[in-house]
Amino acid sequence: MSGTESIVFDSPRREWRADTFAMWVFVGSEAMLFGAIFLVFLFAHIDFGPAFASASKHLSLPLGTFNTAVLITSSFTMALAHMFALHKRWRPAVWSLLATSSLGVCFLVVKGIEYGKEIDEGLAPLLGLPFRYAGPDPVHAEFFFSLYFTMTCLHALHLVGGILAIAGLLAFWPKARPGNRQRRVVAVGLYWHFVDIVWVFMFPVLYLINR
Repeated sequence: MSGTESIVFDSPRREWRADTFAMWVFVGSEAMLFGAIFLVFLFAHIDFGPAFASASKHLSLPLGTFNTAVLITSSFTMALAHMFALHKRWRPAVWSLLATSSLGVCFLVVKGIEYGKEIDEGLAPLLGLPFRYAGPDPVHAEFFFSLYFTMTCLHALHLVGGILAIAGLLAFWPKARPGNRQRRVVAVGLYWHFVDIVWVFMFPVLYLINR
């Protein structure tokens, strides 16, 4: 049982498969959660298309585009971490993980700036904040922004989870066996790529409606 972290597994290979399978199950459950929210948004868009299209134009396309580029780059650095870990090149793997988490933090900072801009403009129907909207059909525009904040805040929470997972991985890195390092990088990488893919779908749905 050498190289395993639990007596349940008789080989590192079985432990690796179990970890990967568990992560896929978790990612699948989260995909169903986001899928349900996307369906609500898409059905609402069918019914209130003009109002949603007009409200979408109040989102910051430059900031949204920048953040999309940031997350795509973070997927690349996470893929590098995976490759370096599989080849047991530990120092580059650590730097790639640090770069990935830094890009995640960058995304959150930019998203916070964007939220601040929307709150200042009165476009955040949250926590009793006043909603001020001068465009057509303000009732359904408010529904759009409610969905927008629900979707993007949920995504941001998942991104925070990914950053914390990388931080935990790096915290235990010096004491971990090589096989366990590789296994953890693969598991965290699956989750990180999932979070990035969610944003890749979310960006055009929210920002590019009839632009």
